[in-house]
Amino acid sequence: MIAYGGMVAVAERAAEEADAGVEVVDVRSLKPLDEDILLASVGKTGRAVIVQEAPRVAGFGAEIAALLAEKAILDLRAPVLRVTGYDVPFPFWSLEDEHIPSSGRVLEAIDQVMSF
Repeated sequence: MIAYGGMVAVAERAAEEADAGVEVVDVRSLKPLDEDILLASVGKTGRAVIVQEAPRVAGFGAEIAALLAEKAILDLRAPVLRVTGYDVPFPFWSLEDEHIPSSGRVLEAIDQVMSF
């Protein structure tokens, strides 16, 4: 699992609850991006779930997914999945928890890549 910012804690919670062993990569810097760590993780696990707070379209997770498709395609045993905020304007604080990814949504993605 690949996450950055506030989604690292969500990814770690989901990893603890998952039935499979899950590695969480905390992307601490988007520029420069440490491609070697991402590629090593995918090489080891054969799977990738990217978790980001940003909307799905035009989020940085799409850049990470493109990197994996370009440089780790032969290592992947399942499609790269993204768990993201919804493609709508960011809601008021009262609906924020419904908008950002939850550990439940992340667990669903983990189950999906593991059963592929």
